[in-house]
Amino acid sequence: MTKNSAFRALVIDDEPLAREELCQLLNETNEVQVLAEAANAIEGLALIKQHRPDVIFLDIEMPQLSGLDMLAMLDLDTMPYVVLVTAFEQYALQAFEDNAFDYLLKPVEPERLDKTLARLKKRTQPQTDIDAIASPTLVHIPCVGHQRILLLPESDIQFAYSDVAGVHVRSLEQQADTQLTLKTLEERTALVRCHRQYLVRLSCVGEIKLLDNGLATLLMKTGDSVPVSRRYLKKLKSLLTL
Repeated sequence: MTKNSAFRALVIDDEPLAREELCQLLNETNEVQVLAEAANAIEGLALIKQHRPDVIFLDIEMPQLSGLDMLAMLDLDTMPYVVLVTAFEQYALQAFEDNAFDYLLKPVEPERLDKTLARLKKRTQPQTDIDAIASPTLVHIPCVGHQRILLLPESDIQFAYSDVAGVHVRSLEQQADTQLTLKTLEERTALVRCHRQYLVRLSCVGEIKLLDNGLATLLMKTGDSVPVSRRYLKKLKSLLTL
């Protein structure tokens, strides 16, 4: 691993030559530390549990258990980022529907791999000032209900979350529903992602409780508890201690 390596990775592919080529490409980027390789999905599942990587590069067509089958077995809250790698383009749509982060066609081109790593860095690093200029911060959050639109000050929102009923925002005084997506709120407010379904305002976190399974819970000033996925825990702890 070089000093610039940003991601800890596993490569899972039943073809030895394909694994070797991809590992070489990853090492040459100086962005990735390949922790281990697996020749099938069963070995891959064991390695994920052992190493807890940031990202896995996963072949789709493998004997006994396919990459898509393996992807469906991973816990959405704790799974690493998954980049599917295959020679068959027809899998692309299903890959994204099944929560894959990205999709690479074999033979993997270095330029395309660089784009995947750039997207990973953008997803896992705090928003920069340039990003903020490109996506102006919302001053008010439009919320709906009772045949009216309520404009809640963005600074009042302690956390936001989504469920089957939609997206909800919570302030100290009230909870409201909004038609904005969590992605929009993440990009255009000061709220920070802590879970696939939750965003929080760091200044409103009263306490962080670390759990035995690598997860955590945030105790907000509203009295609510907000879950933290393992994927976001390291970044969140660093931001809370700044």
